[in-house]
Amino acid sequence: DGPNGPCLHVRGAWTVHNGGVMPFGAADMPPAPHATSLSVDTAGITEWDSSFISFLWEVKQAAAGAGLAFEQDGLPTPAQRLLALLPPKPAAPARHDSRKQTLLEKTGDLTLNALTETGIVTTLATETTRGAMHALHGKSRMRTKDLITDLWNAGPNALLIVGVVNFLIGAILAFVGLVELRRFAAEIYVTNLVGIACAREISAIMTAIIMAGRTGGAYAARISTMLGNEEIDALKVFGIPISGYILLPAILSLSLMMPLLYLYGTLIGIFGGFVVSMSMMDVSPMGYWMSTVNGVELREFAFGFVKAFFFGSFIALAACRVGLMAGRSAADVGIAATRAVVIGIVGIIAMDAVFAVMANALGI
Repeated sequence: DGPNGPCLHVRGAWTVHNGGVMPFGAADMPPAPHATSLSVDTAGITEWDSSFISFLWEVKQAAAGAGLAFEQDGLPTPAQRLLALLPPKPAAPARHDSRKQTLLEKTGDLTLNALTETGIVTTLATETTRGAMHALHGKSRMRTKDLITDLWNAGPNALLIVGVVNFLIGAILAFVGLVELRRFAAEIYVTNLVGIACAREISAIMTAIIMAGRTGGAYAARISTMLGNEEIDALKVFGIPISGYILLPAILSLSLMMPLLYLYGTLIGIFGGFVVSMSMMDVSPMGYWMSTVNGVELREFAFGFVKAFFFGSFIALAACRVGLMAGRSAADVGIAATRAVVIGIVGIIAMDAVFAVMANALGI
């Protein structure tokens, strides 16, 4: 025993390789009804590491539980310094709120989150528009090389898949239309069916869905990877605006290429209908094209062109926002890409419904 209470004698090597931490709890404290402190004798220690500090911390907690002061004077000076870095008592376990949110609270949280995201995306769109205006005057931080690369990836590189999908869609429309219209001896109207459907709805939607899966997912994956590699943080440290340096080339390239891809997809879709019609109906190629030109008005192409621009802008904005919201691990890159594709496709369908209502109200 020590002068003021029990003394704990420690001998040997206290390292992880020699057994690690020896547990010490309140049950290990010797009975000392009149003691005021607990001291430690470390004269017999040959070597020690962090496992010894962990043991001393448990001894200190047991002494505090027994109402004894822990004397550190007999400890090595480095051990005293390390022990001083530890908290005086164990951290309290985290309390979990068992109360469930009511329906009104959940609705309020969802509404606030939706409004917050809407504000962030609106701000992002405003900054991008301002950056595009500055780019026209040569004052943007956007690099021309990045814009050309994104234009190539969002445009010419997507021609093959856009063409194949729209060709097959046009062929399917023509086949189904001919099967049904043949019952009424109105096969010639398949030209109007394919032309109007492709120009007004199908080509714009299918091209947008393709670009959401192909380019939107790539944007989200690229930005989330840069976030994980701390490249975004480095740009912020140097004062380089993210909206102009990284987001503007991506959003601008997809917004410009989508209307052109829509026109290309529409023509390919009409050509797919032409190929099927020539094999199933008795009409000359010139007659088919003349019927298509006479049956499809120019405003159908203008309406689809405008829709394609808004589809492309929405896909790029949503993908960039999802990329910036992603975590910093490798798994978050895949999650961000998947989320960007899902949001893009759902948003395209919802926007098309809004355009349909607007077109009906305006008589287009």
